[in-house]
Amino acid sequence: MNSKTKSADTRNTDDSKLLFTSADWDFETLKATYDAIEDIAINEMKLDVYPNQVEVITSEQMLDAYSSIGMPLMYHHWSFGKRFVRDDVMYRKGYQGLAYEIVINSNPCISYVMEENTIVMQTLVMAHAAFGHNHFFKNNYLFKQWTDAEGILDYLQFAKRYIAKCEDRYGFDAVERILDAAHALMDQGVNRYSHPEKPNLAAELQRERERAKYEDETYNDLWRTLPQPDQGDQDIDELKRKMRIEERRAQFGLPEENLLYFLEKNAPSLQAWERELLRIVRNIGQYFYPQKQTKVMNEGCACYVHYAIMNSLYDKGLISEGAMMEFIDYHSRVVFQAEYDDPRYSGFNPYALGFAMMQDIHRICVDPTEEDHKWFPDIAGNNEPIETLKEAWAHYRDESFILQFLSPKVMRDMRMFMIDDQSTSPHLEVGAIHNDNGYRKVRRSLARMHDISVRDPDMQVVDVDIRGNRQLYIQHTEHEGIRLEKSEAEMTLGYIGQLWGYGVTLQAVDYENGEILHEMNYKPEDLAGN
Repeated sequence: MNSKTKSADTRNTDDSKLLFTSADWDFETLKATYDAIEDIAINEMKLDVYPNQVEVITSEQMLDAYSSIGMPLMYHHWSFGKRFVRDDVMYRKGYQGLAYEIVINSNPCISYVMEENTIVMQTLVMAHAAFGHNHFFKNNYLFKQWTDAEGILDYLQFAKRYIAKCEDRYGFDAVERILDAAHALMDQGVNRYSHPEKPNLAAELQRERERAKYEDETYNDLWRTLPQPDQGDQDIDELKRKMRIEERRAQFGLPEENLLYFLEKNAPSLQAWERELLRIVRNIGQYFYPQKQTKVMNEGCACYVHYAIMNSLYDKGLISEGAMMEFIDYHSRVVFQAEYDDPRYSGFNPYALGFAMMQDIHRICVDPTEEDHKWFPDIAGNNEPIETLKEAWAHYRDESFILQFLSPKVMRDMRMFMIDDQSTSPHLEVGAIHNDNGYRKVRRSLARMHDISVRDPDMQVVDVDIRGNRQLYIQHTEHEGIRLEKSEAEMTLGYIGQLWGYGVTLQAVDYENGEILHEMNYKPEDLAGN
């Protein structure tokens, strides 16, 4: 703190070093500030980023970007307009603010900043988005594995043109019908694994033996004239049924977790252009899939980067004490965490949790305690905080990051504890407090809350009677008694049936024993009735 005070005294006598001296800005000032930020990010922090494209937009354009899920090019859909009207009314009445920025995971990386922002806010935003988020997008393994930063803008341009042509040729209602259903199923339209499962050769060999055995048993010419025992008939019929199911599942690659992909490839009544619409929505959903798994890390990385850059600008005498105070005000709002009994509490703020963990890792690397050496022997005192953080940013997602790096200090600072809430019990029980065993329980529980396999329903297409009534069978695996909300499940089932064109059965099965817990059905006449 003393060194900062001394440097501040020096700056007060040399205002010529300051990047800006008032809240107003022009493009020349913005460019000079960007260059100073870039120098720190690239040359001092050694961040690895895509080329940057900073776009200055109005508040109305920011609202428009909100409505189209933050993408610069997006096709038309009524839900985007509905979102725009809602956000516009809330903003103009003062009930809702606007995001400081929106950043696009593309190459070049596009950062939107509002023209209404002060120059301090523009500085914060460029450090946060153009370098913090940008580095994370380029280097995290999930984004490298699942997103195409090079091609996303061209693909969105294609999608926009293609859907507009479909509206002209087939009508708005026909296109809207498909997009409504596809949007409802978008979360179930992603591949969660990078490669198909390797063939199970043992299972294949067993199926081949069963087929051979079946052919040997059925190759008996006398069976045409001689009656067989009833039990034999039942066994053969059951074997035939199982063989048909196995062949059918193999033919369609079942089970299939990507519902949109299955419908795109196999729905009997969809036309080619309708299948392309499903593919467009599916690809956009896949693009956003990594962001759902890295909210804490992504925002924590960006907050750490902007905090470090702003402090470095201050230490270099490039921004004034007044600018630093304004920055601290903005930063404090971003990383504010309400207490559990505060009316504003709605869970852990990902900005607050992420920033606290990034700062804590920095502390552990340069000034560890005995507790840190016990919990984090690999990084405690290594004096390489930036390199340690960059390794974490590259190789973890929220669940694994929390499980690996959440420290007892952060748990104490954020006053974390765990509640056992069982629906069968009339009381709540405090399941973990601040001791060694409690820290581990809290960490596991918080990590599990960020596990996408727990948050998103586990639904798969498991069978289809393609040679019979074309009934589609979908299975939802219930974990720990967490069921689908009935009205939403019925609505989603209707969208699946609308795209499939025939009956659909949704079965809920227990994760532990595979028991069918309940069943829902959709019939084509249900749609006709509407």
